[in-house]
Amino acid sequence: MTQTQTAVRHFPLYIGGERVDTDERAYGMGVRAVLDPSGPETATLFRLLREGSEEELHAHPHVLCSAALATPEQGQAALRAAAAAVPRLRAVPLADRLGYAQDLHENFLAHREELSRILRMEGCPGRLVEAQFDVILDLVRPESLDLARVLLRQEITTAGHKIVLQRQPDGVVCVDPPANAPIFGLIASLVVLAGNAVVVRVPRSCASSLSYALHEIIIPILESRGAPAGTFNVLCADYEITMQQWLDSPLVDTVYYFGSSEHGLALERKCVERGKRAILELSGNDGVLVWRDADLEHATAALIEAFYASGQTCFSPKYVIAHPAIADELLSRLAAAASALRPGDPEDSDTVLSPVLRATAFHRCLNDALDAGATKICGGDQVNLKGEPNPHGLFIEPTVLRVDGFALAETVAAVREETFFPLLSVVVPEDGPDLLARCIEFLNGNAYGLRNSLWAEDQEVIELFITMVSNGGLLKVNDSHMGHAPHLPGLGGTGHSGGTHGEAAYPFLRASRLQAVAIATTRTHPRDAVLGR
Repeated sequence: MTQTQTAVRHFPLYIGGERVDTDERAYGMGVRAVLDPSGPETATLFRLLREGSEEELHAHPHVLCSAALATPEQGQAALRAAAAAVPRLRAVPLADRLGYAQDLHENFLAHREELSRILRMEGCPGRLVEAQFDVILDLVRPESLDLARVLLRQEITTAGHKIVLQRQPDGVVCVDPPANAPIFGLIASLVVLAGNAVVVRVPRSCASSLSYALHEIIIPILESRGAPAGTFNVLCADYEITMQQWLDSPLVDTVYYFGSSEHGLALERKCVERGKRAILELSGNDGVLVWRDADLEHATAALIEAFYASGQTCFSPKYVIAHPAIADELLSRLAAAASALRPGDPEDSDTVLSPVLRATAFHRCLNDALDAGATKICGGDQVNLKGEPNPHGLFIEPTVLRVDGFALAETVAAVREETFFPLLSVVVPEDGPDLLARCIEFLNGNAYGLRNSLWAEDQEVIELFITMVSNGGLLKVNDSHMGHAPHLPGLGGTGHSGGTHGEAAYPFLRASRLQAVAIATTRTHPRDAVLGR
């Protein structure tokens, strides 16, 4: 195993346009500390975390960065700075705010290689790093910004009026990014385009990549563009204390939360009680329907995305509905493709698998499914970095289950609940003239709703799918399930994935509201305007 070391950086807080340091630190760790937990370097790291100096920690090969930890008082200062910036941001022309995103595209490209290296050192497989980058870059490319301009403000000329349809910002938006994919905090930061001021909490558990992106890419853009101080504020802070502060503060208008459905839906209720908006990016349980005339080669390749990052992403395929006419062949192809995936060090290999830290939950979920009547097709064992069987291995073999019939599938948690490990359930329903209708009913019965996919050639089947499947923020047809396409929102879902008002989400729309303006262009008496001439 080779050791790559990048320069260890220290990231201060950023409050009201000022860099603020503190005495307390959080340290961003590399994945090597997980891959080699019993090695001498890891033992030394744990000792240094207890009693070492900052200089000693920065010199350790598993340490990627340090970040200043915010106090509650500094959290309040960030909220005050953001609130003070809101009226000044509203005065910034839309074209100038879109200029922030235009510069983001250029600056992101300039830092792409280094940010990719940090993400791989944090443990994200390199191929998935590039997939995340594709989403971010597409959302800020010129064509996407042209669409944003139209969505944020339109003018319509009528015989007697100029009508303006414009989005007004929520105000202060507090962003809590996902710990498993912190770089998505950059996408949420696009709420600035609507004129919002932002406070971002950097998770203590994965401070490196997001801190780098915020301090080296976003903040320099805002400073060079002369954005009002307080437009963007960055805190590395404790989750519980910070979230309670956001809920209690009258300065906060919107909480943008990434996390589990359980916590997110509870947070939504608390926000509503306090008159705040909650934008939720929660758990997913994505379904894929593979019809009898599907291109099985490409469908199999798309379904293998279920094992990217070892299934520890919210928008990967979690279950499949396979037409009984092709189910056996599809399962055979899946078994071969899944078994070919191998673990590896994400820093110096092209693996798509990641260490799985919830092995106990995986085995419980798998055993419950087998006890209920599911059949294991392949996988199911823990393995080490070399792919060798090991009951204490940090990786889990990609696992495929067969579940016969919708009645059984409704009782299997591996089908109806989010699984956050490399487990793909293939439901094989009974054939019949109403099969498509039953498949769509099953998809719509999913409590979660990020994405759903279809593989079919029959145009009537495709049309019925996109018309009748109401579940999900995004539908994909004959395409990669996880892959991005131009102009698609990168986020958003329904049900337990997005909360009460969940939908496909452009962040700048979710954190704003539509306002209509009518400007009379002819002099008409008000009485005549209401009652007629």
